[in-house]
Amino acid sequence: MRIELLQAMPIFGGISEETLQFLVDRAAVVNRETDEYFFREDEKADAMFVLESGAVAISKQWEGKEHLLEHLSQGDCFGEMALIDLSPRSASVMAIEPSSAIAIDYTNMLDLHMHNLEQFTIIQMNMARELSRRLRLADEQLFQAKFNPSHS
Repeated sequence: MRIELLQAMPIFGGISEETLQFLVDRAAVVNRETDEYFFREDEKADAMFVLESGAVAISKQWEGKEHLLEHLSQGDCFGEMALIDLSPRSASVMAIEPSSAIAIDYTNMLDLHMHNLEQFTIIQMNMARELSRRLRLADEQLFQAKFNPSHS
């Protein structure tokens, strides 16, 4: 089931079953109960997560308050920026029901780099496309908020 879950995600589009099995075999599974965090904003980041079951809320702190950005459910991923820039977490992710996620960390990706450079490169390109898609959406939302405040 884990392989099928990954195959349905844009980040793993065009990735062979053998490569996905390679990643799954090395990945940890992280379980969280309702109201437990997978991670908090500004914490050290070294892994992305693929939500295998459950649901999470993504939030950011602003002026001492937590603001909800989005809800994610089975098959969604979060934290993938960690595998690209190794910067601290840009948001917090909390389980809003009992949840389980596959954690693919930086070491797993380095292992894949050594094992199959072509497949590693495709995943990196897919991540860049996904992050670019999200950036375009954020840019459009900022534009709308600035130039058409009644639209937001």
